[in-house]
Amino acid sequence: MDATGPSDGPSRVRTGAVLEVGPLPGRPGIRASGEISVTTRLSWEKALTELSRRHADVSYVELSGVRFVDVAGVTALAVTAMNLPAGRVVVEQPPPQLPRVLELFWPSLHRIEVAPR
Repeated sequence: MDATGPSDGPSRVRTGAVLEVGPLPGRPGIRASGEISVTTRLSWEKALTELSRRHADVSYVELSGVRFVDVAGVTALAVTAMNLPAGRVVVEQPPPQLPRVLELFWPSLHRIEVAPR
């Protein structure tokens, strides 16, 4: 944050953590870049809430630009998928820890399909 106050842009905090989330061109879903951690969690959860509101059968979450996601960030994704009325979420190119955390805590969660890097 600077002296002019907060903006509607990417979430920035003193640690320099940034998360940018926007629509995925040509497909239903979102694209994220940066890091998903305690300092950017609110932006991540808002993006997932909006994704679930617009969900039809398949929603895509493209994460090739995400360098890190913490366990709480993966939890937010898993809870979003579990609460969908139908269909699935396809996670594309996630950081390596995301599929590991999913497999560790939600090994039978079939609403999330992970397409590796």
